[in-house]
Amino acid sequence: MTKEEAANGRDDMVIDGPGQANAVPDGFNSNYLRIYYGKLFPLADMFKWMSYGNDGKHPGCDKSYFGRREFSFTLENDIYIRFQSFNSVTELENSIKEKCPFKIDIGPVYSVDPAKRHAYAQSGDNVFSPVERELVFDIDISDYDDVRYCCTGADVCLECWPLMTISIKVIDTSLRDDFGFNHILWVYSGRRGVHCWVCDGKARRLTNEQRMAISDYFHVYKVGNENSHKKISLPGLVLHPFLARSYTEVLKGIFEAKLLPNQNLLASEERYEKILEMIPDASVASELRRRWQENKRASMSKDDINIVRWEQLKSILQSGKQKMQGLRRCVEEIVFSYTYPRLDMEVSRHMNHLLKAPFCVHPKTGRVCVPIDPNNCDEFDPTTVPTLSQLLEELNRGGLRQDAENEWDRTSLGESVTFFRTSFLRPLLKSCKEEIENSYNAKLQQSKNDLKVTEDHNFFLVAFPPLAKKKHAWLILLTG
Repeated sequence: MTKEEAANGRDDMVIDGPGQANAVPDGFNSNYLRIYYGKLFPLADMFKWMSYGNDGKHPGCDKSYFGRREFSFTLENDIYIRFQSFNSVTELENSIKEKCPFKIDIGPVYSVDPAKRHAYAQSGDNVFSPVERELVFDIDISDYDDVRYCCTGADVCLECWPLMTISIKVIDTSLRDDFGFNHILWVYSGRRGVHCWVCDGKARRLTNEQRMAISDYFHVYKVGNENSHKKISLPGLVLHPFLARSYTEVLKGIFEAKLLPNQNLLASEERYEKILEMIPDASVASELRRRWQENKRASMSKDDINIVRWEQLKSILQSGKQKMQGLRRCVEEIVFSYTYPRLDMEVSRHMNHLLKAPFCVHPKTGRVCVPIDPNNCDEFDPTTVPTLSQLLEELNRGGLRQDAENEWDRTSLGESVTFFRTSFLRPLLKSCKEEIENSYNAKLQQSKNDLKVTEDHNFFLVAFPPLAKKKHAWLILLTG
């Protein structure tokens, strides 16, 4: 099959019979996507996730819940369709297969059906507003271009990907330990970063003000102009416990073991000058500069010159003399400047912000937005994430199968879908069902209590009418 056939081909252009596997040309197009959505996209699991248990038969389920969720499609030629809603998984499936979106974004759950928002607006009732939305975080590696030298822009490699690993470790630990969240999904964006979805009920119901407070809790990195040498803020005489934990458990180790040598941060004058400029004491910076310019033995040594110079810097800044001058914090500030997560703050602060759905395919790279296990994020390799053409070729080699629900098990996508189901979706739905049950029982008990109060009041009026009149008079006096 040629590339021209792939671009203009039929729905069955790739899936041949058993033993007739053809190579699938690399690329990204609507025909490839149509097969992917039809055979591999875990639509049923996505529906269960977005329903949060409200698709069940329990009397406490909110049957309108999924239908009030906004979906946005980006079609071919950048045609953008917002405020779509669907009342069932079948409606969603039919729309995806019909429109074949190049990207699917997920928005909040609104107070009313977002597709009917104009009708509510014309009625004069200002009732269209977001009522639930996952707490989300977006981290792009292009925001680290001032501290990485292997890549720029949207490009990424294994030399700079540890920056994303750091973000996952730091943010995930804090969300669980500091805020008590449990149901957290990390997803590769398909190209240059990671997305985080916090899906606990208490997270979904956070107000914009509460979201701003959480995002500010993580905010350390300050975007300065090109002449700004200090781009972080570490207030106080000692680090906040969250920052201290992040530094000792994550930042320091990855900086020294991976980023420092892999990015050659101290190997050349141009690069080490950026670090020396962060030292507030000019005499200390001059001393280090003199050593590094004059002492050539370090460069002749078998030891990595970046490690050697970093140890020299730490030795001087953390010596007893320099501690008195407050320069010890400078080592921490350098590490934070080069490693600490750089969040897109606006994404996290507002309920109505859209975020790309997991398992979408990035049109620029063809890679699938697969989940990342935060407990094993050190092992994640963005360069080996399956591509659209790779998956279709794997389907091709395996031949057709009657049970289309498990088609992904015959491809390299299977492991990601299994992880999504077992590690994220099942525990989440178990929690959601318990929450629905508890909420329903609480409302039921409240109704019983209200009914009992009403019955007792009526019995009092019937059994003791004179007293009831006196009691009524006293109530009037007491309430004025």
